[in-house]
Formats: sequence, C-alpha cells, structure tokens
Amino acid sequence: MTQASFRFHGALERFLAPTRRGRVIRVECAAVASVKHQIEALGVPHTEVGLLLINGEAAALTQRLDDGDEVIVHPAQAESSGESAPGHPGAGRPRFVADAHLGALARRLRMAGFDTLYDNAYADPALADLARREERILLTRDRELLKRRQVLHGCYVHALRPEAQLQELYQRLGLRPWALPFSRCLACNSSLQAVSLAEVADRLPPRVRERHRHFLHCPHCDKLFWEGSHWRAMRERLALV
Repeated sequence: MTQASFRFHGALERFLAPTRRGRVIRVECAAVASVKHQIEALGVPHTEVGLLLINGEAAALTQRLDDGDEVIVHPAQAESSGESAPGHPGAGRPRFVADAHLGALARRLRMAGFDTLYDNAYADPALADLARREERILLTRDRELLKRRQVLHGCYVHALRPEAQLQELYQRLGLRPWALPFSRCLACNSSLQAVSLAEVADRLPPRVRERHRHFLHCPHCDKLFWEGSHWRAMRERLALV
C-alpha cells in the first residue's frame, strides 16, 4: 500500500467529514491509485478541483500517487484576469445543463443569456452523457453525479437560494463578460428574435400595444416578451449579480 497526505483548502473542506476538516489527512492508497481516485474517495468531486500540487509541483488528476506524496488541493475558481476557471470547457460562451433540483437557477441563467438545458425528467446517466456529448457544464448539488467518469466539466452548487446560486456561478466561472441578458427564451431556452409591433399587434393586449414598441419572439415555443414590470424586475435582479 501507498501512504499519502492530503490538505484541502477553501470550499473543498465542505465535502470532507467534519473530523477531517482544517488539517492534513493521511491515508493509505492502492499502489496504482491516481490522485483523482483518492480525492474522490475522500468526498471531493474531481470537477471541484482547481490548482493541484503534489510535493509542491503542479500535477494532473491522472497522476499516480507514490509513497510519501504530499498533496495540496485548491478549489476551482475564476482567475483575477477574467479567464475561465477550471470546470469551464474554455471554448467561447459557456453552456450548461442543470439537474432536476435546479430549475430556478436554470431559468435565471437563461435570463442572463446562457444556453441552459433543464428537464426534471433527466436521469443521472442522461445528464452525464449530455454534458459530455455537448460540452456543457453540469450543474448539480449531487456530488456523486459529478464523480461520474464521463463528466468532464461540472459545478457543485453550494448555495440554496437561486439568486445566491447565480452569484456563485458568476464568481466561480467568471461569467459576467459572457452575459447577454434577455436573449434566450425563459421557457424553452431558444434564442429570441426581435420583432416589430406590426408583426405581433394582433396578439397583444390593448394596453401593451399602446405602451410598448420593442418585442422579442421565441421561434420555437412562439412566446412573446416585452419590457413590462416583470421584465424590469428581472433586469434589477440581474444587476445585483
């Protein structure tokens, strides 16, 4: 057997048993164990790992452990330069898929203009496969789902309230430069298209026809959006992120 020591920092300690927090953890590992395997055995999903040091040197999750190795694990987070954090595919605007318990967060991400798939009928294997196939970031509060081998990019969402969850993702993934508020349908996630009053006048209540001139249309589910009080409330909510 191989013996190694681990020290976790920041939010990663929340995944550990209470008796293992705030200290060096010494464990016995299989001789062929990778550092990823042992980190997950201690409770931390690989998607949550940022900077990983073994004996003071940067290392990959696939690295095999040697006897006496000292492992320091930092959480994934956005760089101060604004670059994508670990957990982000890193190829343009990030896209998401949210599990069945994060419907309110999915709606807020769509509000901010992010391509976010959500269906409360998705099973865990389907979520993991979809995230990998379409290079989406998997959002969940289920750590075991994030430990699945096929999950390459994911985020464990610590916050409980939707507004705080959105703030958490903005900070971790550096999302602000990518936001395009009110460019996606809140209901179906499709891209919205600008339409004129003349094109949709027959579908609008009289008061809306009188007060508004700018409209957005979803070509998939045929919904219409305009800047009413609900829209303004959503804009104010996003401004706080």
